[in-house]
Amino acid sequence: MTSNLSSFTYSFSVQQSDIDFNGHVHNVTYLSWMIEAATKHSESVGAGHEVCLRYGGIWVAKSHHIEYKKPAFENDALQMKTWVEDIGKILSIRRYEISRIEDGAIVCEGVTEWVFVDSKTMRPKKIPNEIRHAFIN
Repeated sequence: MTSNLSSFTYSFSVQQSDIDFNGHVHNVTYLSWMIEAATKHSESVGAGHEVCLRYGGIWVAKSHHIEYKKPAFENDALQMKTWVEDIGKILSIRRYEISRIEDGAIVCEGVTEWVFVDSKTMRPKKIPNEIRHAFIN
């Protein structure tokens, strides 16, 4: 387990296009938000997509797990927090927590296993130290 890993937090509002036929945020939207958060966090530490490509690799999802705690609705102000819980030789475990700003309620938690792969062969590839270290405080 790697320690002292950075986290990334930002706020946003639920849009009408995020709402499903039940009147709350669509399940697929949460996954989209998690991928967006991972992308923003990676870019913020200098390990975004273009940097990964320079090292001949890209991240692909091995698995996603999402646990819905409370519904979120149109115009809710939300806060997304994401962090890399562990980063090994080829696999990274990233966690997500989405909360409603108004009452602090956790609306969703998630975890993704990301695998670093060769951008041409799509075979697992060792995560370059420069990318691993970008996530360490």
